[in-house]
Amino acid sequence: MHNEVNSLGRNAVAIDEDVVAGLGDRTIGPEHKGLPPAAWGRTVREFLATAPSLDQFETPLLTIDRSAVEANVAVMADWASAAGVQLAPHGKTTMSPQLWAQQLAAGCWGITLATIWQVQVARSFGVSRVLLANALVDPVGLHWVAAELANDPAFEFVCWADSVETIELMDEHLRSAPGSAKVRVLVELGGPHGRTGARTVEQAHAVAAAITGARRLTLAGVGGYEGALAHDRMAGATDTVRHYLDELARLHRELAAAGRYPDGAIVTAGGSAYPDLVVERLASLADEQGAQGVPTSVVLRSGAYIIHDDGFYAGISPFAAARSEKPLRSAMHGWARAISRPEPELALLDAGRRDLPFDEGLPVPQYVAGPEGSALAATVSALNDQHAFLRLPEGTELAVGAVVRLGLSHPCTAFDKWRLIPVIDDADAKSPRVVDFLHTFF
Repeated sequence: MHNEVNSLGRNAVAIDEDVVAGLGDRTIGPEHKGLPPAAWGRTVREFLATAPSLDQFETPLLTIDRSAVEANVAVMADWASAAGVQLAPHGKTTMSPQLWAQQLAAGCWGITLATIWQVQVARSFGVSRVLLANALVDPVGLHWVAAELANDPAFEFVCWADSVETIELMDEHLRSAPGSAKVRVLVELGGPHGRTGARTVEQAHAVAAAITGARRLTLAGVGGYEGALAHDRMAGATDTVRHYLDELARLHRELAAAGRYPDGAIVTAGGSAYPDLVVERLASLADEQGAQGVPTSVVLRSGAYIIHDDGFYAGISPFAAARSEKPLRSAMHGWARAISRPEPELALLDAGRRDLPFDEGLPVPQYVAGPEGSALAATVSALNDQHAFLRLPEGTELAVGAVVRLGLSHPCTAFDKWRLIPVIDDADAKSPRVVDFLHTFF
């Protein structure tokens, strides 16, 4: 286990590097989509030793560009440090402990997750600080958390609650839970027509009071998700986000003034669409040393930045190329083979909804792969389960058997379709080399 003290005097979050490295000893088999039969029966480490190239793999395929991932991690780490905020990237984006380890090594404060099962996966890899961005009322999950806290004093766990009823249920379930440690809870503030979260600051105060009165809970701060309230960068959307973040800041200040925090506070917001607005409205609350009375960490939970995309986030992120001098780069691509040309202006590719994301935009053809590769002016009009409909301009040549590289939108719904994802050295190379594999846990 790796455990150091960072510049703020806090223990740096740990992950068991030996367990992560042990993923290389897993055996490849036919359950690993896209990997060639020549890899079956070998461990990941053994197959990588053969120096495979991408053209040895089957289609369809999802790949991750190593250089883009490394650049994205550095961009976000530098930006958060300069802004004076912490990063707890949302691990559910990738569910890849190898990428979590990379993010933690770059200085991230912790890992955010969405379900108690995901937290349990993180703990199996030794992650020592987890923010569960959700309410936890499952009795089995609460008992497990209590046992983890009792067995490992170094484990830090925080979850959310948005109602008095939630608090009462949590406290009731924890009565018979092991140990005596209190579960740290953030009051979740939401907004009209949003997702979860108390709908007003006044309701949030009632939740905070209930936490304070609970036997096995302690108030740890405030949090929420602004991304549920807007979906673009039009003025109306960004005004809505700013207003919400101002209300979150007001809630925190009022709780601090009332002496509600027994041991410092966390203020957390920030998906991957509006992290700049979170910094704009909340970064001033950061007071790690408690000089203003309450030690306060402002924590962003952006998760998609490490992969980025060629679709939704490329259009809305403040780190898109058109908005930033140090932009994020899309690190994921789909690769699909033309298997039919039934009409002059139509090709069918062998990748569909089971292989590629489609909830935030369809894949975008980029070029025909191979040594003689060329740009491809075409569009994907629809996905079936295992087919993509590729619409081609009149006169376009695309041979049956040709492989098309596709730009993708929304990494959250790309990773969950793959158990083992090839990492390549350079997605723009004529013959990319496979230099690693990412294991996912969905």
